[in-house]
Amino acid sequence: MLEPSTPVQYVKGIGPRLAEVLAAKDIATVDDLLHYLPFRYEDRLNPRSVAELRAGEMATVIAEVRNSGLFRTRRMPIFQLTVGQGRTRLKCIWFNAAYLQDRFQAGQMVALYGKVEEDRDGQLQIMQPQFEILGDINEEGGADEAEKKAAASLEIGRIVPIYESTGQGKLTPRWFRRIIRWTLDNLSPDLPDPIPAAVRAHLSLVSPRQALSKVHWPDAGESFTDLQSSRTSAHIRLIFDELFFIELGLELKRREQKAQTGIAFQLNDGVRAAIKKILPFHPTAAQKRVLKEIATDMQTPCPMRRLLQGDVGSGKTIVAFQAAIIAIENGYQVALMAPTEILAQQHYFSARQILERAGYRIVLLTGSLEPDRKRDVRRHIAQGNAQLVIGTHALIQDRVEFEKLGLVVVDEQHRFGVMQRLKLMKKSDDRGATGVSPVKPGGDARRSTEPKPTEPEPDVLVMTATPIPRTLALTLYGDLDISVLDELPPGRTPVVTRSLPDERAPEVWDFVRKQIGAGHQAYVVYPVIEENEERELKAAQQMHRQLREKIFPNLHVGLLHGRLDADEKEHVMREFQQGKIEILVATTVIEVGVDVPNATVMVIEHADRFGLAQLHQLRGRIGRGAAKSYCVLMRGGKVSEEGERRLDAMVRTSDGFQIAELDLELRGPGEFFGTKQAGIPSFRVANIIRDRQLLEAAKREAAFVISGPNPEISKEEIDRALKQMRSRWALTYGLVEVG
Repeated sequence: MLEPSTPVQYVKGIGPRLAEVLAAKDIATVDDLLHYLPFRYEDRLNPRSVAELRAGEMATVIAEVRNSGLFRTRRMPIFQLTVGQGRTRLKCIWFNAAYLQDRFQAGQMVALYGKVEEDRDGQLQIMQPQFEILGDINEEGGADEAEKKAAASLEIGRIVPIYESTGQGKLTPRWFRRIIRWTLDNLSPDLPDPIPAAVRAHLSLVSPRQALSKVHWPDAGESFTDLQSSRTSAHIRLIFDELFFIELGLELKRREQKAQTGIAFQLNDGVRAAIKKILPFHPTAAQKRVLKEIATDMQTPCPMRRLLQGDVGSGKTIVAFQAAIIAIENGYQVALMAPTEILAQQHYFSARQILERAGYRIVLLTGSLEPDRKRDVRRHIAQGNAQLVIGTHALIQDRVEFEKLGLVVVDEQHRFGVMQRLKLMKKSDDRGATGVSPVKPGGDARRSTEPKPTEPEPDVLVMTATPIPRTLALTLYGDLDISVLDELPPGRTPVVTRSLPDERAPEVWDFVRKQIGAGHQAYVVYPVIEENEERELKAAQQMHRQLREKIFPNLHVGLLHGRLDADEKEHVMREFQQGKIEILVATTVIEVGVDVPNATVMVIEHADRFGLAQLHQLRGRIGRGAAKSYCVLMRGGKVSEEGERRLDAMVRTSDGFQIAELDLELRGPGEFFGTKQAGIPSFRVANIIRDRQLLEAAKREAAFVISGPNPEISKEEIDRALKQMRSRWALTYGLVEVG
């Protein structure tokens, strides 16, 4: 009998060569093969007759091949197939499909699936249908007649699973059906169930064996709607399995963190007075609520692990500075890590404005600093003279040592891998066994020469201006507590957003000219730095020249992009902030961290080429003052359906969380933060957009399982569940290692 852990090469009909092909689709074991689920199903139990078809609907038709032919046009070859049922006929069309001309023979039975349309003469046809030749059982190779008959019985007279093919000729949906059916027939009947019985009862979950069987071979009476939406009892069991063990790992991680030794910061009257002293404005109710959550965490003796979510302009930075003061006033250092030098410099300037006048010592450490300057900064950090250290990835280099690190703030968390976050947190362990605590303003130096065998973990606050849908936050940041700034500071006015075609550019430039005349400033954003013949996109460098020389010859037009060196970037940004540059032409380098309240207009060229979250981030650079602000999304040429949806969402709402939900739907979780983002699970079965309710249930049940002594769950069940979690998910998603 086969076990879930059996290498897939030992399944009959696979072998070492095909096992290598399957490995490219992450199918290495029997368990992997059985979790390679159908992406849709066809009802071949009750297929539609040609006479029943209606234009506009998706349908499965089983019919006989009558004739076929390849027609060559100037633009492309078109393959046409005619099938029939009795006297009724149906035409099928494929474009660029010369490869099909020898595939069909008159008399073959074929299953076709696609959208039914009317041709110019009002006759029904299916364009680009998916197909299978049902009578072509010779593809079973050396199989005997009984095997061929069994294989054919999987194709008609039932609900048939359709699998994505691998691109290798033999590994067709038909091949997967035969192999998976044989695997299920030879699978051990007694699969252990690692989910505790109480959890199974809460959700009425079927057994793993039944789930695997029915997800591939549904019963004839199964709801077709539930099958296509992955809502059968079999689908729910497999989806819940995947989500439950991830949430179990995250919940375990949270509890391990709570058990670690942290720093119990004091929040006395002196600290409260220091916080109030630096506030440049009256905080919003949301800022007060979030600061209270952070301060409460910082007072506990276990390390804080908190995510601060806030839409653009919601005031995350001032909250982070307030948290920094709590740590500094307790005699500790604070590290603030930003993903880009521009953002790090922006934080540095803000910190100097707000904190330096109160007596706090702030340093900036980035990769572009001169070697001598870097050495000086590192020395100040190691000696504890620097109380707030702001920097980029340079902060996690081995040569950077903190004297007494108490708080780590990571901005734009999604741009860092989770291991980078962990490395910065561990900086508190880098120094030797003795250390000197820094002098806090108005306080005395506290020197300790006693050995420090166990250093407490620093508190960690990670921030993002990218609103993260709750479903994604539960998987990405399930080991963090979450605070949300859901209120903009007073005086902010909503940004008016319009989507316009390129032909109206003269009107747009006139409007920009009027805004400049009224004393305001503007951004003009382009998707690329230089022109490229293949992409036909307007580029920042060329358009900067055109705008400066032809469209706005009497205005000061600046240029900012990622290839400028740090000094040039800083010079351009300072001139823009001081109002010397009236129009700033830029790429997405301004996406985060640039704060110029006087900028009231943003024109984004080729706006349909930007991601939705990126457009929202860019728009967040304006509307930061009291004056009414405008974002103009320019589009040129043919815009894709998805591009139209993005632009429509931007015009319709400025709610970052609504935009993030739609962005997640459009791009999927794997692309939401970039394909290489560390820590984002790649699910085999689950889809966190579709399965958000099951994700919530999985989180709830995971907490229930390891919440402590429970009469409903035995210790053996808990141990079995944790063993399964570690073997299946820990290595894949780093649940044991990620801080």
